[in-house]
Amino acid sequence: MVEIKKLGSTKRFGARYGARLKHILSKIEKEQKGRQICPYCHSDKVRRIAVGIWHCGRCDAKFTGKAYSVRKVVTAEEAEQETTDEKKDRLKAESEEKEEPENDE
Repeated sequence: MVEIKKLGSTKRFGARYGARLKHILSKIEKEQKGRQICPYCHSDKVRRIAVGIWHCGRCDAKFTGKAYSVRKVVTAEEAEQETTDEKKDRLKAESEEKEEPENDE
C-alpha cells in the first residue's frame, strides 16, 4: 500500500486544486508556522509580520529573512561545497604565510 502524506491545514481546500499543489502548500505552511529562532537572542518567539519581515517578541528586534522562514535551509551538497571552499581558503592562507618569512632579507 502506498504511504500517503498528511495534508495538515490544506485539508480546508477539499477536492479543489489537486493533490500535488496541496502537498506543496502543506510543506510551505509547516515551515512558515513552525518555530523560528531569533538570530539575535536565540529565542523561539519569532513571528512573521509580512513576506520576509520577522519580529522577535523577546528582544523586540525586527529583521528580514526568507519569505517562509527566518534563515536558509542548507542542503548537504551546499554544506559540502562550503566546507571545500573553506578548506581551499585555509590552504591558500597557509601557503601565503609560508612565503612571507623567506622574503624578509
